[in-house]
Amino acid sequence: MTIRQMSRRRGPLFRPLRERNPVVVGVVGLVVLLLVGLLAYNADALPFVGGGTHYTADFTEAAGLTSGDEVRVAGVTVGKVTGVALDGAKVRVDFQVSGAWVGNASRLSIAIKTLLGAKYLAVDPLGTAAQNPADTIPSSRTTSPYDVAVALNGLGQTLGQLDEKQLAQSFQALSDTFRNTPASVRTALTGLSSLSQTISSRDAELSQLLQGTSALTGTLADQNSRLQTLLSDGNLLLGEIQQRRDAIHQLLVGTTALGTQLTGLVQDNQAQLAPTLTALNKVVSVLQANLGQLNQVLALAGPYYRLVTNTLGNGPWFDAYLCGLVPRGYLPPGTPPATGCMPPKAGATPTTSTASPSTPSTPSTTQSGSRR
Repeated sequence: MTIRQMSRRRGPLFRPLRERNPVVVGVVGLVVLLLVGLLAYNADALPFVGGGTHYTADFTEAAGLTSGDEVRVAGVTVGKVTGVALDGAKVRVDFQVSGAWVGNASRLSIAIKTLLGAKYLAVDPLGTAAQNPADTIPSSRTTSPYDVAVALNGLGQTLGQLDEKQLAQSFQALSDTFRNTPASVRTALTGLSSLSQTISSRDAELSQLLQGTSALTGTLADQNSRLQTLLSDGNLLLGEIQQRRDAIHQLLVGTTALGTQLTGLVQDNQAQLAPTLTALNKVVSVLQANLGQLNQVLALAGPYYRLVTNTLGNGPWFDAYLCGLVPRGYLPPGTPPATGCMPPKAGATPTTSTASPSTPSTPSTTQSGSRR
């Protein structure tokens, strides 16, 4: 039986792909690829793959919260923000929580993560029952922070649009209008006029201050990664110190115990140590009193021991040269030198010594002296 006959017997559903219409096979393959891509793109939304429960909450403003920011419960990261979108006059925030309980009275707030403006979503789990994921958490249970940088920038723009001269004239007109009013009202308006003049005179300084604040904020934003690295390294250092706390504590306890033992040892042996220290002080006093004589002895001992070393340095005997030991009358006629005294050998130092009794010396007979 051939393959074609077998495929005919199996029916049209079991035919090989090469026998099918290639256009139909291509369309089915593209549809399958699109479905797989959609499933992979929305894997977080799947109930068994996403690994968490999705909730929705309404906020009065986003306050810098973006998709991907952390969701924390009691400072522990339990999920992430999956979406931030404008919904009419409110901001709808979608987030995912895994491994944490969210109650039906839980309160949410957008908290500041770093000094540079990074945010995270803080969840305070409250309530007697679990929050229904299908119900939106109302804005009455959410809190948005106040962004100081945005407020300062807005203040700078608002002050820049003010006409300080017109403002001063307005306050002056009010002051003239209420000139005949009671003293308290005139004083208040005079103060307002002075305040307007002060603001008008300090307009350049205020503008420069706000520009400097904006530049500082930009610089800090540029150094965000470095500051985060610095804070992370500081956390690592504190963690290492926390781990070594027990060892440091034991070291301090041991040092304290050692000091206590040494104190007790000194107290127990004070009767024996006191006379010894007194005698040592007396010896030191005697040495200090005779310091000059000790220095003189050391100065004289140097040349003496140098001569002794020269005499005994050639071996276990005394090596010396005695000039004129043999009288001149006992010398043969014409014996050089004429003076009857032979000069010492090269490199020898004339000294006076006697032979060592332990080892016989090697005699050296000369015409005018003897070397032993």
